[in-house]
Amino acid sequence: MPEKTNVFLLLIVLADIRPGTMRFFTTELEEMSKMSKIELIHGSCADQVADVVVNAANDGLWAGGGICGVIFRKAGVQKLTEACSKYQTPLKDGDAVITPAFKLTNAKAIIHAVGPNFAVTPTAFKELFDAYYNSLAVLKENGYHSISFPLISSGIFGGNLDNPVAESTKQCLGAYKKFVRDYPDYEIDVKLCAYGQDEMQKAKAEFDVAMGD
Repeated sequence: MPEKTNVFLLLIVLADIRPGTMRFFTTELEEMSKMSKIELIHGSCADQVADVVVNAANDGLWAGGGICGVIFRKAGVQKLTEACSKYQTPLKDGDAVITPAFKLTNAKAIIHAVGPNFAVTPTAFKELFDAYYNSLAVLKENGYHSISFPLISSGIFGGNLDNPVAESTKQCLGAYKKFVRDYPDYEIDVKLCAYGQDEMQKAKAEFDVAMGD
């Protein structure tokens, strides 16, 4: 009897979106009847409808600035702070933990992923990869399938990187590809969100490079 062969199809479609539109850039990996996909979205990860929204967390899991502060306010600062306090901190770069979403009604849970601060650890590329991959692992461990990411470590944590948005995009895509190879039978739907127009352009350019892989 011939050995069963798994056939993978990588489909990449390029587009752009602006606020109020539904145009996006999609990379889909299909294995037999299972399909996972990753999309680049021009918007806030906190606004996406998904099983899980990812918080770009600090190692103490306290309410910070940027997208972290937005997610805490949407979920409810007191309840989310209490849930986060149950974890032993400080967490390590690349760690990911989960809490309920509370008042963040467009999601069922929040995963708090600790991205590295490249101003402190300028070569922490593996830790950035881990922040994305471990978030996907926690997603699977909890039986969820759709997830919305910010561009982790692409703001002030980008340090002296030439293009922290591109680096974050690259590591997210790498983590996604590894996850779907590791778990081909577990379908995931990933949204990587670039909030500003400049972020969107830089993230899209990195996806253009990935098309040639």
